[in-house]
Amino acid sequence: MKKIITFLITALFIFNTISCNPKAISENSEESNYNLTMKQDLLSIMLAYPEYVDTVSKDSNGNVYLVMKSGKKILYDDKREKSSEEKLNNPDLQDMLEQVYPLGAVTKLMDTNFDPGRSRVYEFTKDIYGGSRQQIEKNLMMVHTNYGSFQFNKNNKAGESLGNAFKELTQMAKENGKISSFLSPCSGTFNYRIIAGTGRLSPHAFGTAIDLASDKRDYWKWATREQGETRLLSYSKEVVDVFEKNNFVWGGKWGHFDILHFEYRPEIILKAKYFNKKHEANKPWYEGVPTEEGNAKNFIEKIENALK
Repeated sequence: MKKIITFLITALFIFNTISCNPKAISENSEESNYNLTMKQDLLSIMLAYPEYVDTVSKDSNGNVYLVMKSGKKILYDDKREKSSEEKLNNPDLQDMLEQVYPLGAVTKLMDTNFDPGRSRVYEFTKDIYGGSRQQIEKNLMMVHTNYGSFQFNKNNKAGESLGNAFKELTQMAKENGKISSFLSPCSGTFNYRIIAGTGRLSPHAFGTAIDLASDKRDYWKWATREQGETRLLSYSKEVVDVFEKNNFVWGGKWGHFDILHFEYRPEIILKAKYFNKKHEANKPWYEGVPTEEGNAKNFIEKIENALK
């Protein structure tokens, strides 16, 4: 009898706590969602760059870091409120992966500030592809295709992935001649330059992006949104699908559209592939990831140990 009374009192206390403090429940839910997303973001990066990322760490102040094999520690979230422009100019890893890239066909231009993959953490990028022009140039390889030979960064299989995309599209072009018109003439790959109007290095400066055949409606600074959407809807779905399959994001899926632009960003593609749906509460946070492949299980353990 005493156990029953104790149980009822405890249940009543919990009910009153929930009823009287819904904000606390909401805050707990938000914290839970934040931690879930953080783990998924970190795993996406680790799976995308297994040769360069070592582990995850958390300091006494609760700051979480991605630890590179070079020894560099990169902050996941600086906890600052930022505008869209600030997320471009000074992003952290959380900002970089905040917007989930939409895989597959799109039927309209993206909203103005929806630019998944357009934010780049340069501290991270430099650790992988080269921290100076000289280092980057040492990491370049020639990718030979039926549409020309292109300089591209060899690190993290970037150049290999570009070659694979062109091989597949070359075969497809034999059946569908229109594909070639989107591939050639290529508008450029490696070019050590700053993005016009900014102080930020272009992904072309790292040899991780390619601009395919150009149209005057391709870029948000060249064309109206109506013109950009017309070009978007006429663009080859086959070209986009093959590049995405090889871990490239397409600038056509940015509100600041850049339709001729494809950029090697495996972390963006893997997050879109594995974590594009609402998480089911009864499932592990890494649900959808093929845990038997590569280093997945090891990375999951490292994240869980660091973020207990």
